[in-house]
Amino acid sequence: MKYIIFLAGVAAVFLLAFLVSNDRKKIKYKPILVMLGLQLILTYFLLNTGVGLIIIKGISKLFEKLLSYAAAGVEFVFGGLANEAAMPFFLTVLLPIVFISVLIGIAQHFRILPFIIKWIGFALSKVNGLGRLESYNAVASAVFGQSEVFISVKKLLGHLPKHRLYTLCTSAMSTVSASILGAYMAMIDPKYVVTALVLNLFGGFIIANIINPYEVTEDDDIIEIEEEKQTFFEMLGEYIMDGFKVAVIVGAMLLGFVALIALINDVFDMIFGITFQTMLGYVFAPVAFLVGIPWAEAVSAGTIMATKLVSNEFVAMIDLGKYAKDMSDRTIGIVSVFLVSFANFSSIGIITGAVKGLHEEQGNTVARFGLKLLYGATLVSILSAAIAGLFL
Repeated sequence: MKYIIFLAGVAAVFLLAFLVSNDRKKIKYKPILVMLGLQLILTYFLLNTGVGLIIIKGISKLFEKLLSYAAAGVEFVFGGLANEAAMPFFLTVLLPIVFISVLIGIAQHFRILPFIIKWIGFALSKVNGLGRLESYNAVASAVFGQSEVFISVKKLLGHLPKHRLYTLCTSAMSTVSASILGAYMAMIDPKYVVTALVLNLFGGFIIANIINPYEVTEDDDIIEIEEEKQTFFEMLGEYIMDGFKVAVIVGAMLLGFVALIALINDVFDMIFGITFQTMLGYVFAPVAFLVGIPWAEAVSAGTIMATKLVSNEFVAMIDLGKYAKDMSDRTIGIVSVFLVSFANFSSIGIITGAVKGLHEEQGNTVARFGLKLLYGATLVSILSAAIAGLFL
């Protein structure tokens, strides 16, 4: 039964992407099948083999150690702020983003990250049926984040046609930035975070190949990466401030969204006798079922999945913690994989603003296909969840 539901789920995702395709005749099926096969192999390797579990445990231990270093800085600055034995979310989950951001800056400064991104992107371009720029952008998005990545290719933005810009934006929205991986791992099992990263990378290419198929000529396939020349300490100052800004922005968005959802829930409960989130759960229940979640848990899971779409992944991860005691481990795993991406309504504004800040006209172009961008990125999350469900 699990295999039938998986096939139905993948078929539904492909059909939903096919229905909004810009040019169905240009869809390249071979790269899609190759990448789907790679997703299956890599997911099995990560979740069901001893070597895969060792790798995930190693990554988890690394982030645990990094978070312990970050905790030293947080304790020094905010040590007397928290009550004894309390675990304030902002201090323990969000502020460590500052330290992770510093490490990314150091790796960038010493040319370690650009080397890794360039060659992983080059390898991906051989299997995804897209250009080197699209491949670079997907890997870079997973490191820098959905807004910062566009700074590295800002010289090219004004020359990109609409279809290539859509693919770049889909990759950015489908992934998550390395600076907040530690925050995710403090909230959900690290193995699902790592698995989702791998799945979303390929999933973004698969969905883009269906919704937005095109050919890139050799003359057009140019990567011109913008690099700022800074001293080491200038870089440190910039990445420390960037990390702190991200932590504060995420904290502010959580404060606003959690409060707003609580208000809307109460209003809906008074008028309809059902909370807004529960109503969304019924709407998303068929999606939850198609990714392998038992029908008995589909409404609860659908509630969390829908919450992520209308707010953000942090709010949904907090809710997952509340629902987890009534869910099976398999359902928690599938939902966790779904949550690890930036696919939500607020990301449309974030990406549009980032591009607009670098190129006004292209920012307006992104705004026009914003809903289609979110549609594609959400399909990526659904596809990743369906594949994870096959092996859990």
